[in-house]
Amino acid sequence: MLLFAGTLPAMKLAIPPLDPWFLTIGRAALAGLFALAILMVLRRPLPPRAAWGPLAVASLCLVVGFPAFSALAMATVPAAHGGVVFGILPLATATAATVFAGERPSLGFWLAGLLGAALVVGFVLYHGGAGGLAPGDLLLFGAVASAAIGYTFSGRLSRTMPGWETICWALVLLLPFNFAVTWLILPPDLSAIPARAWGGFLYNALGSQFIGFFAWNAAMAMSGIAHVGQLQLLQPFTIFALAATLNGEAIDGETLVFALAVLAVVMIGQRMQVWRSV
Repeated sequence: MLLFAGTLPAMKLAIPPLDPWFLTIGRAALAGLFALAILMVLRRPLPPRAAWGPLAVASLCLVVGFPAFSALAMATVPAAHGGVVFGILPLATATAATVFAGERPSLGFWLAGLLGAALVVGFVLYHGGAGGLAPGDLLLFGAVASAAIGYTFSGRLSRTMPGWETICWALVLLLPFNFAVTWLILPPDLSAIPARAWGGFLYNALGSQFIGFFAWNAAMAMSGIAHVGQLQLLQPFTIFALAATLNGEAIDGETLVFALAVLAVVMIGQRMQVWRSV
């Protein structure tokens, strides 16, 4: 969770001067090279045929969807703002686990989920002013949906293969495309990119996109997708601390109040019963 929480603040360091699409595709290409190297060194066999469909979904959501939506959003909204919207990620993950992984939350869980979603929508409408939902907010919702679905398929696969291997194959699946596109959209003058931007890029590639999933997938396989999602309750506040430290963002009282309200509601929801399929 801590590695994932650094994603948005690290993106703010990289955008600008790096283009959001270069950050999205480039980080996946670099992580994919590391994943391929590990699989080759350890001589891991190809996954069974039945795994390739779920791997493709996990890859599209976690390697393309979530990074792209997040990077584009960070070009227009503060990282702390994104942290509040990400407050509903545990509930979104549990919803995806219900639809795609056979987990069954109770009625109380869903009622709390609806209230939490209403709080987040209220927050983005309030901050959007008369214009309502801003493009950055819609992109953040896309990132939440992509992460929730990707986590679910990745966690489901990790029941039958090691968690680190699941993310490695998901990265390798799109590596030829990502590597080719990265080469085509490479910044013309790499030396002009400041060190902080490259630092944000490297963190996203190796921390958020790669190493973070080693423990996350293993935990979902052991304890269930919805329950492990509880750890994401701490993510908004970790994002706040990093955004203030790394990005110099001022965390206003309204943002903190909304985040605490979402936290309270999601904690209630996560205490409700969730039945897990075998």
